Amino acid sequence: MTTPWRVAVLGTGLMGGPMAANLHRAGHRLSLWNRTRDKAQSITAGAQICATPREAVKDAQAVIVMLSSGPVCHEVLFGEEGAARAMQPGARLVVMSSIGHDEAKSMAALARGLGLVWVDAPVSGGTVAARDGTLSIMAGGRAEDIAALAPVFDPMGKVTHVGPDGSGALTKLVNQLLVASTICAVSEALLLARQGGADPGKVRQALMGGFASSRILDLHGSRMIARDFVPGGPAKYQIKDTAAALALAQSLGLELPVLQLADDLFRNLVAHGGGDLDHSALIVELERRNGISAGPPAS
Repeated sequence: MTTPWRVAVLGTGLMGGPMAANLHRAGHRLSLWNRTRDKAQSITAGAQICATPREAVKDAQAVIVMLSSGPVCHEVLFGEEGAARAMQPGARLVVMSSIGHDEAKSMAALARGLGLVWVDAPVSGGTVAARDGTLSIMAGGRAEDIAALAPVFDPMGKVTHVGPDGSGALTKLVNQLLVASTICAVSEALLLARQGGADPGKVRQALMGGFASSRILDLHGSRMIARDFVPGGPAKYQIKDTAAALALAQSLGLELPVLQLADDLFRNLVAHGGGDLDHSALIVELERRNGISAGPPAS
């Protein structure tokens, strides 16, 4: 990297924390804010820890937002004490949270009205990819703005420009539709294999060599077999994304029954106490429905 950027990161949790650490390792000068200050302080030595979002963004060339939801992003950026109004004109506002399509377009209009560059750039790959700097980054906005952000995106993963404002958020909803429905299918498959008398680990191994192979069968299938549900992507956040995808589908006059079923299953998992488990714990909800006790999650 030739010239370090001044980058603010708002939200340093499971995903934002390792993303910020990679930006720091790449040589960028960081200012960090998180509601729980300790999470920001634990990221890396040398970063500026700020008391408020406005303080974090005031001198930043790029602001990375990795907060829990669209409403939270809107409040932190455009609420009464919104950080966006403290940004310098021409600074880049890059919302990498998973937010709704309409939310992204609405916030893009507000940002551009303040003279800011807007990019909605949610990510896929989970905490492992966030740590390794191999996230898939789906960017909506102007092509030239996304290209100019390459020094910021490159330490975090591979970026693809998918269309105008809101297209990144839309692509993430498509991603989450696929993830949620595939987790449901893998959960059913491994439960069927186990209850039928086969070794689910061996079944997974056999399937990984064939047409049913997928990253979810590989990674989340392994989690289901080991009962390792320490959250990479908590189940309670899966609902946020499936609900947003359903709302968009309904606004477009689309009926998506598999997505509806996945949303229902994840809602039931959360309702029965699984909201803070990894979304691969969906198999626990299927066990509950079938009256099967497979033991608690691994500690």
